[in-house]
Amino acid sequence: MIHQYRNNGYNIVMDVNSGAVHAVDDVVYDAVALLAAEMPEIDMDGAGIPAELCGRTEKRLAEEYGYSAQDIADAMDDIRELVGAEQLFTKDIYHDYVIDFKKRKTVVKALCLHIAHDCNLACRYCFAEEGEYHGRRALMSFEVGKKALDFLIANSGNRKHLEVDFFGGEPLMNWDVVKRLVEYGRSQEAEYNKQFRFTLTTNGVLLNDEIMEFCNREMSNVVLSLDGRKEVNDRMRPFRKGAGSYDIIVPKFQKFAESRGQMNYYVRGTFTRYNLDFASDVLHFADLGFKQMSVEPVVASPDEPYAIRREDLPQILAEYDRLAVEYIKRKKEGRGFNFFHFMIDLNQGPCVAKRLSGCGSGTEYLAVTPWGDLYPCHQFVGQEQFLLGNVDEGITNTELRDEFKLVNVYAKDKCRDCFARFYCSGGCAANAWNYDGSITGAYEIGCEMQKKRIECAIMIKAALAEDEE
Repeated sequence: MIHQYRNNGYNIVMDVNSGAVHAVDDVVYDAVALLAAEMPEIDMDGAGIPAELCGRTEKRLAEEYGYSAQDIADAMDDIRELVGAEQLFTKDIYHDYVIDFKKRKTVVKALCLHIAHDCNLACRYCFAEEGEYHGRRALMSFEVGKKALDFLIANSGNRKHLEVDFFGGEPLMNWDVVKRLVEYGRSQEAEYNKQFRFTLTTNGVLLNDEIMEFCNREMSNVVLSLDGRKEVNDRMRPFRKGAGSYDIIVPKFQKFAESRGQMNYYVRGTFTRYNLDFASDVLHFADLGFKQMSVEPVVASPDEPYAIRREDLPQILAEYDRLAVEYIKRKKEGRGFNFFHFMIDLNQGPCVAKRLSGCGSGTEYLAVTPWGDLYPCHQFVGQEQFLLGNVDEGITNTELRDEFKLVNVYAKDKCRDCFARFYCSGGCAANAWNYDGSITGAYEIGCEMQKKRIECAIMIKAALAEDEE
C-alpha cells in the first residue's frame, strides 16, 4: 500500500506495509502514483515491476507530464531499486499475525490508579465530571492502592518493568496516599524482580516545593494540565466559583519544568471549538519556556457548544500545517521544542503487537477506581457495562477482556485500508465507543486529525534531515 502527499514543498511517498518513507523529486512522485494505480492488481512475487507496466508508465510520464527521457530513466531505476530493497510496493506481512489475536496471552503491565475521584477545578469539558466519574466523590485508601499494586505484580508474568499512573480527579488531593504507595511499590521491587515507573497527572493547584522534590526523585514522568493562553485556559479550566487557574499554576509549572531539567514531563492541553487556532497555544507554551508539550482535541458529546465538529476540520488541519512550519523554523534557530504528535520514530518504532493493537486497554492496561474496581481505561470508568472485575478477585469479566484483545487494526473496517494504521494503531477504543457505538469502530473526526499529524511529523523529519546532510 502506498500513501503519497505534498506538504510544505516536500514530496512524500510512504510504503505503508514496510514503514519506509521517502522524500522524492517530482518525477519519482508522479511515477509512483501511476504505478500505484495499477500495482494492486499485479502480484510481483519477487520478480519486480512487470516490464509492460514500466513501459506504460514511462510513456505516460513523457507524453502527459513532459518529463525528459533521462529523468524518466533515472526515476524508474530509483523505483526498481527501492522495490528490490523491499521499501516500496511491499506486501502486508502482518495480517496473518493477528488472525489468532484473541488467543494471545497477555499480561497486565500498567495501571491507571484513580487516586482521587475529586477535583479542585471545574473544567467544563471534563469527562470525569469534576472527578466524580458518573458516581460518588472518593479518595483511594492506601489499602485499596496496595491491593492494586499487588494485583499488578501478580498478573505481570515475567515482565520486569511496570507502569503506574496516579490520576484523578486531582491526585494531589490525596498526596499522602500517593507517597505511601510509591514507598510500598519500591519495597516490592527487589523481592519480585520488578521495577516500577511511576507517573503523575496534575492540574498544579496544590503543587509545592515538597511535592516537586518528591516527584523529581520518584516520578518518571509528570503531566501538567494547562490549555494554553490565559484566556483559553481560564475559560475552560476555572475553579468552581468561576475564577481562572492560569495565574496560579503557570509559575509553578515553569519552576517544575526547570527543576526537571526540561525533561520527563509534558505540559498537556486540550483544544476545543473555542480555540481552533490551537497552534497559538502550543507556541505560547514554547514562549513560556516549556520544551515538552502536547495539545489534544477535546473529547465531548456533539451537543456541547465547545465540541469539535466535522466542519471545523479544514481549519484544524491547517493549524497543524502552520504549527509544523513554525516547529521546523524554531528547531533550525536553536530554540526548538518537542510536540508529542510530531515525534515519530521512523527507524524502530513500537513492537509489532503495539503497532497492531495500540495502548492495550482492557488487557495490558487497566484503570482502578478508589474502591478497587477495574475498568479497561480511565475513559470507561463509571460505565458499568465495562466493569472487568476488582483488585480482590481480579478479572472476572473475561469475555469483555477477550473482546478488548480483538481491538486491532485488522478488526476495524475503517482501519484496514488506512495509511496511518501502523502509526495510530487503530486509535482510541473509548472514542470509538462514544462516537461509533463499538470498541472496534472509529472516531472519524479524530482519524482525520491523526492522519494530518502523522503527515506533518514525517514532513518535519524530511525537513530536518535535509539540514543534516
